[in-house]
Amino acid sequence: LVLADNPIILFIGWEGVGVCSYLLIKFYYGNKENVIAANKAFIANRVGDFGFLLGVVTLFFALGEVDLSFNTIQENIVNVPNSLLIVVGFLLFVGAMGKSAQIPLYVWLPDAMAGPTPISALIHAATMVTAGVYMVARFHFLYSGIEEIGLFIAYIGAFSALLAAIIATRQTDIKKILAYSTMSQLGYMFIAVGLGFYSTGLFHVFTHAFFKAMLFMGAGGIIIALHHEQNIFKIGQHRANLPIIGTTFLIGVIAISGIPPFSGFFSKDAILAAAFQEGQYLIWAIAMFTAFLTAYYMFRMYFIVFVAPNHHHQEYVYTSKTITIPLLILAIGAI
Repeated sequence: LVLADNPIILFIGWEGVGVCSYLLIKFYYGNKENVIAANKAFIANRVGDFGFLLGVVTLFFALGEVDLSFNTIQENIVNVPNSLLIVVGFLLFVGAMGKSAQIPLYVWLPDAMAGPTPISALIHAATMVTAGVYMVARFHFLYSGIEEIGLFIAYIGAFSALLAAIIATRQTDIKKILAYSTMSQLGYMFIAVGLGFYSTGLFHVFTHAFFKAMLFMGAGGIIIALHHEQNIFKIGQHRANLPIIGTTFLIGVIAISGIPPFSGFFSKDAILAAAFQEGQYLIWAIAMFTAFLTAYYMFRMYFIVFVAPNHHHQEYVYTSKTITIPLLILAIGAI
């Protein structure tokens, strides 16, 4: 997907990660809900991929008989009428909506948490869901010529970020909170690439990957320690003593909340600055408000799980090194 020289190979990789996602969401296929969740993800992504494929096909016919490598497309894009470029840009972004869980194709991502937690951490937070952002950045030469579609992308990103943050404030399942927060951060990335700040968007992809993967792995450690309990209020009552998970979780919460000097601050701040600099004050205001909501629901989760007073005794739960060592490595990246 990343090394592809042309949109066809990129699409093959795009479908490949989609298959991995589908198969891993229903990994525990004995439970019917997991199979339904996997089908939901598969169908939502097929809708997006249909748009992506139409975009590539339209681009192929618009360019005439040339090979479809990115370099050739970039050289010949001047020959394509602007109205057709707008159609292509929109259709390609439909694919990104499906893959990166933006309005209206976001409904599959929270259900994707049915899969094992390392899958949620890697595929549904750090890598696969950012493929849509990567694709828009890869087609930068196309999108820089059609700023109205870029603005559309930025607005979709802003409203997706806001909607997901609002939903996350009311969730009780620890993994669903993190799923909605992923959708919210992806919205930030689309604000950046939509406004033409491609490196800024990819910078947020990079910083987000570390702290979000760490938060998911930490959540997985908590779930395992407490015998597969995912309701934060029930987890909070057990007050298990998990020092390494607790510390790394706090680092992740600080990073995603955009508190300096942690990594999340720099990438999120760059996106807010980009929106303000471009004069898109509504997008900037939505992103700013979403940043406050992010801090609110992440600290809400942290305090309920690790801090809130409870009347039960503290129990020390042994967590294996296979859980704690990756957390410590990811914590370095998040800092």
